[in-house]
Amino acid sequence: MYSMDNVGRNTIAMVLAGGKGERLSPLTNRRAKPSVAFGGKYKIIDFVLSNLFNSGLKKVYILTQYRAYSLNKHIRESWGKWTGLGEFYVAISPETSSESEEWFRGTADAILQYLRFVESSDADYVAIFGGDHIYKMDIAQMIHFHRMNRADLTIAALEVPMEDADRFGILSVNDDARVEAFNEKPANPEPIPGRETCFASMGNYIFSTKKLIEVLLEGKKKYEDLDFGKHVIPMMLAAGDRIYTYNLNDNVIPGMKAEERGYWKDVGTIESYYEANMDLINVSPQLNLYNYKWPILTNQGNYPPAKTVFDEEERRGVNIDSYVCAGCITSGSTVRRSILGPLCKVNSYSLVEDSILFENVTIGRHVRIKKAIIDKGVTIPDNSEIGYDLEADKRRGYTVTESGIVVVPRRDR
Repeated sequence: MYSMDNVGRNTIAMVLAGGKGERLSPLTNRRAKPSVAFGGKYKIIDFVLSNLFNSGLKKVYILTQYRAYSLNKHIRESWGKWTGLGEFYVAISPETSSESEEWFRGTADAILQYLRFVESSDADYVAIFGGDHIYKMDIAQMIHFHRMNRADLTIAALEVPMEDADRFGILSVNDDARVEAFNEKPANPEPIPGRETCFASMGNYIFSTKKLIEVLLEGKKKYEDLDFGKHVIPMMLAAGDRIYTYNLNDNVIPGMKAEERGYWKDVGTIESYYEANMDLINVSPQLNLYNYKWPILTNQGNYPPAKTVFDEEERRGVNIDSYVCAGCITSGSTVRRSILGPLCKVNSYSLVEDSILFENVTIGRHVRIKKAIIDKGVTIPDNSEIGYDLEADKRRGYTVTESGIVVVPRRDR
C-alpha cells in the first residue's frame, strides 16, 4: 500500500491561487477568489489545502497573485501554525517590478516561474492543484494511481453528462483510462468507453518530476503564455507521453457518505456560490462539514460561542435552519435558512432569511433581508430592506443577479 509517509516524502504540491474570480464580483473586488469566504468560517482555498494536509502532503507552495494580501495573511495566520520540522505551507507571490496584474501568463507559466523549487526538491512527483474549488479528495489515492500506471501525467477528472461537455475541457480515453485526446469545450465529446458520460478535466494534475521539468522547459521556447490545457497536454500527447485520467468518483475519503462521492463545485458565479453555500444548511447536505475523519481546517479565531438573547413575544432571538459561526449574537431577531460568518450581530426586531453574512456584519434594528450576500464588515442601518424591491437595491449600488440574489459590497473608505 502507498502510505501517507511515502506521499509526504516523495511529493511536493503547488497550488495555483492567483485567480481574479471576475464572475464573483463584487465579492472579488478586494480579494482573490480563493480568499472568498465559504460556509461561514472557511475560505475557498481551505478546501484544497485541507485535502493536501489530510492526504499527508506537507510540503506545499501556494502561488498567489491577484490582490494577494488577504490570502497571504490567511495562509500565514492559519496554515503557518500547523507546520513542523521539514513541513511547511508557504505562500509565494511573483517577484517582479511590473505594475501589471498579469505576472503569471498561463497556468503552466506560473509553475515555470518557480521551477527552481521543483528542481531543488528530491520529490518524485509534483501535485499541481487549483485553489478555487470546493471538494474533498484523498490525493494520496490519485498519486498511487499515477505510480501504478507509470504515468508521466495524471489528470483528475469529473464524470459529467454528455450535454454538459461544452463547459469543460474533455479528455478522450481508452479502456485503461489512458488519454488519447484533449478538447476544450467540444460540441461532440467522446464518451467514456461503455458509458454515456465523458471525462472533464478538474485542472488538478500529478506530474512525474523529471517529465514536468522537461516539458515546461520545452514549452518555454514555444509559448509566452504557457498553459497546461492549451499547450502542455497537447505537447505531451503529440510526444506519446503516458497521460491518464483519475476519476474523482473512485476517490473515497474516511467517513464519506454516498451522496458526497464525486462532489465538486466551481462556485465561479454568484449563483453557483450562493447555491453551494445554501446546500450546507440542508438537513442532509451533499457536502458534509461534520465529518471529523476528514476535517476542513482553517483559522478558528479566538472568539466566544454564538448566542441568542431575549425571549419576548415580539423580540425573541432565534436561529432556525441556519449555520451560525462563533462570536455571533442574534439579539431579539430571527435568522432563518442563513449562514452567519464569525462575529455577526443581528439586532432586535430584524429578520434575515435565505442569506449569507460574511464576517463581522452588523444588522440594525427593524431590518428585513432576504436572499442576500453581505460582505465582510458591512453595517446595515436600522429600518433597511434588502431583497424585497430589487430595483431599489440596484439604485443603492448593490449587485442584483438574474435570479434575484442581492450582493451588498464593502464600500471604499
